[in-house]
Amino acid sequence: MGQQPAVRAAVMSDVARLAGVSHQTVSRVLNNHPSVRPETRERVLRAVHQLNYRPNALARGLAGRRSRVIGVVSFDTILYGPAATLLGIERAARAAGYGINIVTLERLDRAGMKSAIDALTEQSVAGVVIIAPMMTAALAVHGLPTGVPAVVVESGGGTGELPSVSVDQVAGARLAVEHLLSLGHETVWHVAGPRDWLEARDRVDGWRLALEQAGRRVPAVVPGDWSPRAGYEIGQSLVDRPDVTAVFCANDHQALGLLRALHQRGVRVPEDVSVVGFDDIPEAEYLSPPLTTVRQDFDEVGRRCVAALLALLGAAGPTGPEPAQVEPVLVVRDSSGARRS
Repeated sequence: MGQQPAVRAAVMSDVARLAGVSHQTVSRVLNNHPSVRPETRERVLRAVHQLNYRPNALARGLAGRRSRVIGVVSFDTILYGPAATLLGIERAARAAGYGINIVTLERLDRAGMKSAIDALTEQSVAGVVIIAPMMTAALAVHGLPTGVPAVVVESGGGTGELPSVSVDQVAGARLAVEHLLSLGHETVWHVAGPRDWLEARDRVDGWRLALEQAGRRVPAVVPGDWSPRAGYEIGQSLVDRPDVTAVFCANDHQALGLLRALHQRGVRVPEDVSVVGFDDIPEAEYLSPPLTTVRQDFDEVGRRCVAALLALLGAAGPTGPEPAQVEPVLVVRDSSGARRS
């Protein structure tokens, strides 16, 4: 006889779904909270019995008081943006008297997102913050278990019913382009980030919008990724074009590679080509030359994100579904200058 496949143990969200209630209501029933109506209590207990649900002992021990832990679902924390966002959330949570519990996913798809939310719910987190920088992640946010207080970070406002916090990427790209145009450059080339990243898409939109509103020629987008290698390889080809006098890179690591390629080919920055990045990584001011870039205030993103989550938990005033956008800041250094004669 063949071995029977293992059956996944039921979790609290399964009980909530079957009973048609939130996971908080299930928790109240299991802990004999007096505020639950008798018919709701009976429906939940019936679902518990039907699913053979066994509550986690730690979760039950915490249920009598509000959890002081915020769950965070993240992706690829090696990259500067997601890593800095996570650090900003952790600092803001600590300042508000909360700890964080992190689940890092290899892929932010719907199945992975649901699994992460279920795991955090079982650990009785007060609420969940989702760092969703990719289009697939924004789509995966839809259909999350009901009753889970959640805020989305870096979503570009595309998550609909959930409150979100993000840096205004379009405004940041416009700052970079308008700065270069003000220095006398006829147009600005753009080395883009990965197409499936919301931030990369918004930076392309801001770059194009700034050029169109200034009545300038819009060059073809130069596709890339977030790596210095991409900037380096693209720089090797752009250097042979005499019409390239200003380049806006989608992030600082691209700009680092681009600067190296230009230096190797004897192209002076900013005398021959001006370069502007995005992020303001800690190394930006120590590059040669120091990099002009667009700074993202990740600590402010974290503060607003935690504030929005506390509002959902009733620890602050109400919050609406509109995205709260943090304004970026242009940091002018030595890599950008007047157009050559």
